[in-house]
Amino acid sequence: MGVGMGLGMCATKPWKWPGQLSPCTCTHCPQWPYCEKRCSYCNFNKYIPRGVEEAAMQKCLVTEAQTLLRLSGVQRVESVFFGGGTPSLASPHTVAAVLEAVAQTAHLPADSEVTLEANPTSTPGSRLAEFGAAGVNRLSIGLQSLDNTELRLLGRTHSARDALRTLAEARRLFPGRVSVDFMLGLPAQQVGPWLGQLQELLHHCDDHLSLYQLSLERGTALFAQVQQGTLPAPDSELAAEMYQRGRAVLREAGFRQYEVSNFARNGALSTHNWTYWQCGQYLGIGPGAHGRFMPQGAGSHTREARIQTLEPDNWMKEVMMFGHGTRKRVPLGRLELLEEVLALGLRTDVGITHQHWQQFEPQLTLCDVFGANKEVQELLEQGLLQLDHRCVGGCQAEGAEASQGALTTALHRPRRSEKD
Repeated sequence: MGVGMGLGMCATKPWKWPGQLSPCTCTHCPQWPYCEKRCSYCNFNKYIPRGVEEAAMQKCLVTEAQTLLRLSGVQRVESVFFGGGTPSLASPHTVAAVLEAVAQTAHLPADSEVTLEANPTSTPGSRLAEFGAAGVNRLSIGLQSLDNTELRLLGRTHSARDALRTLAEARRLFPGRVSVDFMLGLPAQQVGPWLGQLQELLHHCDDHLSLYQLSLERGTALFAQVQQGTLPAPDSELAAEMYQRGRAVLREAGFRQYEVSNFARNGALSTHNWTYWQCGQYLGIGPGAHGRFMPQGAGSHTREARIQTLEPDNWMKEVMMFGHGTRKRVPLGRLELLEEVLALGLRTDVGITHQHWQQFEPQLTLCDVFGANKEVQELLEQGLLQLDHRCVGGCQAEGAEASQGALTTALHRPRRSEKD
């Protein structure tokens, strides 16, 4: 998904095209591209503005949402995800206007999941309540750490106390629908203290938690500090231990690891993100947003990968001229789409079921494609891959990457039924 204010949408059409997930469903992802400051680890498409013309941004988000909904032909939107950037810096009126535009163009059920990404310092309790009144019913909080030294290293604007205060207020307003982001593998971070933070967080968090390993990205302040030697490089072995032991702690606390980095209990999965991992359609709205959908018209049956113009001012000019700011359109061929099905499905604890696979490839079964492959057989013998009458999947989180390479290689090998 692109960066900025993300609106994620699931939409439905009154018919189903064979070889795709039901084009009737789609998620909507608006991007708010502005932040108070750039975090030291972040390389997303975000901007630190001197002043934001929010009325103009709101109008363009509304216009692009309506345009792409009509282009995609969807009739039902099942989830909306406002991402960023820091969308909690936007006005609740902007959120309400986008949701109203979606509801006017397609059906937005009353129980649709509407998520807002939020930072602790930009969302006091009264503002959270206003977002709730605007239609938000789920929050994703970028907490990242409960150690103030680590928060300063990451360039975060909040303290651990701010984070816990915001989390408590969010749980009061959105019980059972608050997700927390928590990072591991920072420079000089040790396993014991990090596990202590995780245990402390479990006393305060709701029913969804995401564990993300720090990725050093070129062009970020943290990358430069490590390159210059002013900070030690993150220790990958320690990060792996944190991840494995963190998984065990969360399992003991009743969490299901339903995706490599995501844990939920009491059925609190993010239905919006689940659409991505199931390779569903989604519309990316706003500067730098990414989307995957099948445009209607001219007899098209091809899903496209779309990227919206990155820079906010240029994006707004294009939206005002053309109704949308799509900068890049890439048609996805059959094999490219199946590669995405594999790459995303292997991240989940469900894997790729035979029924799910046949929605994208109705001619060849999973066993037809992968059953006789030597590398796949080796992974099965090592216990890293499962292939049976139910599904194909990585038996362990660490098996997903190895399995993906072997399955992708097997996917590209011709079979008799294809040559004939």
